[in-house]
Amino acid sequence: MNASKISPPAAIAFIGLGNMGFPMAGRLRAAGFQVRGYDANSAVVRSFYGDGGVQPTNAAKAISGAAVVITMLPTGASVRGVLLEDACLAAIQTQRPLLIDMSSSAPADTLALWKILEPSGICLIDAPVSGGVVRAQSGALAIMAGGDAETLDRLKTVLDAIGTSLIHCGPLGAGHAMKALNNYVSAAGLVAAIEAVRVAERFGIDPERAVDVLNASTGSNNSTQNKIKQFVLNGRYDSGFSIGLMAKDLATSAALASSLAAPFPQLLRYSKLWSDAEKHLGSTQDHTAMDVYLRETLSTEQAS
Repeated sequence: MNASKISPPAAIAFIGLGNMGFPMAGRLRAAGFQVRGYDANSAVVRSFYGDGGVQPTNAAKAISGAAVVITMLPTGASVRGVLLEDACLAAIQTQRPLLIDMSSSAPADTLALWKILEPSGICLIDAPVSGGVVRAQSGALAIMAGGDAETLDRLKTVLDAIGTSLIHCGPLGAGHAMKALNNYVSAAGLVAAIEAVRVAERFGIDPERAVDVLNASTGSNNSTQNKIKQFVLNGRYDSGFSIGLMAKDLATSAALASSLAAPFPQLLRYSKLWSDAEKHLGSTQDHTAMDVYLRETLSTEQAS
């Protein structure tokens, strides 16, 4: 296996051009990599290529000849569905590119995929991201990685084009574990911020002023800084991350804790809360619409 570092103009297959994947692939292209973007949505693929470049008609054609294959898909099951499809798996086993799963997959799914790929001598890194669409567009994502340190070092130039913070969390699956746990903390912080601001509003405090107080005080968190004014108080609810994906990540956290005999009650409680909100609002609704669910639930409880 060639142990050299992956640098431009190396070819990278980027599978999954969604809200996050599209700008991430764009950052790689801007850094000089030959990006072969593919998505099941053909309109998105056309948008990515514009008027130039040969558009791959399937994932296997995107992978063909690539030094690195990046997946940015909704779930670990989606990743396995693509990479283990006959044509894709054949291309991977023949070429042995470096694989990076940047999806928010469950650690168990990552390890299950590895059991299938490892006998062929294929290197797999899990490297999910945090920071949202805005930081994906600017190339300032936080990347939490799991897997072999030498392989990760070979991929540093690739990952540096996407993020400004790269943390090696441990063995394969550790990145996905930390991504799920990070989103648990983020989700809990959003709920706390919404509840605090709405209680303040009922007391007669201007909600924007309440956010200002939180941001100037010890209650400040990512949601008070980047979500409440920007997507909640104005009723936009369009941050670019769905409530279904947040509920999935919390379920992953809860399953991880349970598998380790660490059934922390608040983690399980929040996982149920987000699952209930997803059922009430629909999985495609933005996660900041948790505000709607909390207020509608409160109104229902008061009426009963």
